[in-house]
Amino acid sequence: MIEAAQFVEAARERGFEWYAGVPCSYLTPFINYVLQDDTLHYVSAANEGDAVALTAGVALAGKRGITMMQNSGLGNAVSPLTSLTWTFRLPQLLIVTWRGQPGVSDEPQHALMGPVTPQMLDTMEIPWETFPTEAEAIGPALDRALRHMDETGRPYALVMQKGSVAPFELKGGGAMPARHALPVAQSQWTGRSPEQLPTRQQALERVIAATPAESTVVFASTGFCGRELYALDDRANQLYMVGSMGCVTPFALGFALARPDLNVVAVDGDGAALMRMGAFATLGAYGTPNLTHVLLDNGAHDSTGGQATVSAQVSFAAVAAACGYADAVEGDDLATLDAALAAARERARGASGVEGTRFVRLTIKRGTPDGLPRPTITPPDVKTRLMRHIGALAA
Repeated sequence: MIEAAQFVEAARERGFEWYAGVPCSYLTPFINYVLQDDTLHYVSAANEGDAVALTAGVALAGKRGITMMQNSGLGNAVSPLTSLTWTFRLPQLLIVTWRGQPGVSDEPQHALMGPVTPQMLDTMEIPWETFPTEAEAIGPALDRALRHMDETGRPYALVMQKGSVAPFELKGGGAMPARHALPVAQSQWTGRSPEQLPTRQQALERVIAATPAESTVVFASTGFCGRELYALDDRANQLYMVGSMGCVTPFALGFALARPDLNVVAVDGDGAALMRMGAFATLGAYGTPNLTHVLLDNGAHDSTGGQATVSAQVSFAAVAAACGYADAVEGDDLATLDAALAAARERARGASGVEGTRFVRLTIKRGTPDGLPRPTITPPDVKTRLMRHIGALAA
């Protein structure tokens, strides 16, 4: 058994200062320790996949991060582990607890996940070893993880068995983001017919115009959103998501937290936002003034044939406001988007007193331009180009 401080401090020496995850009783000493150290950062995610995406954003910013989860949460994390961190080569250290380990008595819900945990990691091509339980084993384990992460750009896992870490008391409830008064969601509907709604292209042209490459990073959600942004103007400050549907906002949040000097715009879609609505609460609690969440809502899964989503039933601005965003507005006119992006630029210059993330939902027309190309630049090259652009990698 080791002390939480022994592992966390050894990890800090190797550059790990960012933590995200969902609690497990095995992880309690780590979480309690990190929460009480103001020089470390811990984000409590709504689910394990969001935590993986958030730490991927930290990695994109050139920082090292650790994602912690119970092994039952591996199912929630499969999508970003297989189509975000693996695809873009964004490394992170995973600490996965081994509930239901064969030969160790546990609750019935772990009876299957316990035995298959190693196979799941193997299937996802994530090298793993058991978590160190002796102080002298911590450094070598971290060095093996770092060597793999640096050589491949992909995650490495430590599988934590019961009783690996001694208890560490949480005093004062731990550091949480300061609460602020919840905003009132603003609706700016003009009553336009479907044919009169703006197009995705028009909205993305506004985003491009409002996001200068030298000071802003744009994350585009998976599907036609990223493809259309690429077709309009392929810039070094843009990242086009592939797969990991619904993860663009925690991904952008991790990046924005790690790079407060840059303005960040996350362009989301209605289908993706509905898939991971828990991320709204995380952005409401931890979102910083340099992050703007733009939701382009056409009421359809456009890239898979135009099947309808249930977005017409949802006031996304009301959800964002209830979750603690700094402000939230929705409408069907490009002026609504323009105003939100202009306010974000003012805030980046320190001219706005608004604290927290800003949200805007624009209802757009269904459909996509004919002959829309796929990006010819690969996801790892998109990542590398962006990291060099922001100074997170050497030229």
